[in-house]
Amino acid sequence: MSEENLHDIRWITSILPHRYPFLLVDRVLELEPGKRIKAYKNVTVNEDFFNGHFPGHPVMPGVMIIEGMAQAAGILTLYDREGRENKLMYFTGIDKARFRRPVVPGDRLVYEIEILRLRNTYCRLRGVATVDGKVAAEATIASVLVDR
Repeated sequence: MSEENLHDIRWITSILPHRYPFLLVDRVLELEPGKRIKAYKNVTVNEDFFNGHFPGHPVMPGVMIIEGMAQAAGILTLYDREGRENKLMYFTGIDKARFRRPVVPGDRLVYEIEILRLRNTYCRLRGVATVDGKVAAEATIASVLVDR
């Protein structure tokens, strides 16, 4: 994959079906097909969830951090899959989720995902989300590939 394509949001949206306000990956920094991905989300005060979580003290909900890791994992697992435009990834499990620090507006949330197990329609991945090199969240994610 060319470096230029990694930085193109059009490329990301050609793989993921998610759109604003639910698209939580802004850029892919590194991708080793079948192995790992490093991507990020620039967290801004304009995110819809900050309207209620929490007024006057905005904190990104932990479930949204896990969702961002899952979206990066979706890019990794669908990247070189034939017919990916007709596929979706569904969660089947989230294990060992831990939240270490709050994520707030102005943070760059970096997702690092590695494949632990990959079968035809099932994958298990380990994800870590960091801000400024410090772990914000981590989890093991299991997903299944289904037809759209």
